[in-house]
Amino acid sequence: MASDTDHDSGYKQLFSHPDMVRDLLTGFVPGPWLQAARFDTLERVNASYVSESDKQRHDDMVWRLKVGPRWVWVYLLLEFQSQDDPWMAVRMMVYVGLLAQHLIKERQLEDGRLPALIPLVLYNGAHPWKAPTDAGHCFAPSLPGLARFRPRLMYHLIDEARLQLSTSSDIRNVVEALFRLERSTGPSDIIGLIKAAGSLLQAPEQKALRRTLDLWFRRLIRRKMPETAEPDLAAIPNLFEGAPMLEETLERIFKQAHKDGLKAGRQEGRQAGFQEGREEGRVEGREEGREEGITLMLRRVLEQRFSTLPPWAEQRLNEASRQQLDRWSQHMLSAPNLEALLNRTEG
Repeated sequence: MASDTDHDSGYKQLFSHPDMVRDLLTGFVPGPWLQAARFDTLERVNASYVSESDKQRHDDMVWRLKVGPRWVWVYLLLEFQSQDDPWMAVRMMVYVGLLAQHLIKERQLEDGRLPALIPLVLYNGAHPWKAPTDAGHCFAPSLPGLARFRPRLMYHLIDEARLQLSTSSDIRNVVEALFRLERSTGPSDIIGLIKAAGSLLQAPEQKALRRTLDLWFRRLIRRKMPETAEPDLAAIPNLFEGAPMLEETLERIFKQAHKDGLKAGRQEGRQAGFQEGREEGRVEGREEGREEGITLMLRRVLEQRFSTLPPWAEQRLNEASRQQLDRWSQHMLSAPNLEALLNRTEG
């Protein structure tokens, strides 16, 4: 089972490739400036001057590319906390200030001024991002005559789990495939998206990115599957080239895991029902016991996938009807996150 640390480091590896940064910018950052962007000049810049000032931050990346004859700098921050940071705008203001100082020191200026810069935050937490994206909104209302002194700096937020992606089966670029895979709900979704990503990465110079994505897809599949999936995935040397074998493997793992989970739940339910039921209420006790068993089974699987359950999730499980428990058990291995599963629209 892949850990959260594996997930975070996997994203950092992915966005260390210029093709991924290009797809992120062209697919999810608006503006007419993109029409003049020269992505063949995209290069990562050493951000050690920033890391030294904040030993706790390791997920920031600085890139630059030419837009027409001028350089544009991109400050990309990968945010993998479960909730938003209410002070992100202030943090980003500090980071951009440090970058600006570095550019001044290195004399990387445009006609004596600092170059254009895009502060970008990529967030994939379970809860919607509600923090302000403008540093000015982090300050209390100004006294009369002081509003003009309020600091201003905005960053562009990409809230991955809540992007309005197209319902079309067409995939614009590899980053969109990555975001859709995070939300994938079954073997057919995973297979289709891996095929789409592979078809976009046919150039010989993209070989390194294909290797990184292969490792990432394996981590993602392990997060959605039980630990027994590990040997099956190891038998597939290349996910992009072994699609038929992968499809068969995923279908088998999903079906078997669901079957085993329901069987375990029924067995635990029967035991609980017979232990608690009285002779005159045996049928009722057996049914209640089955529900308890399914709840126990769900809790075990969800804790294995998402770590310790928060209080709201425990409450949802304890108050769920038999029909809700059955629906959740069908999606427990494919849901991208806990919130998506337990807040699934009932119908």
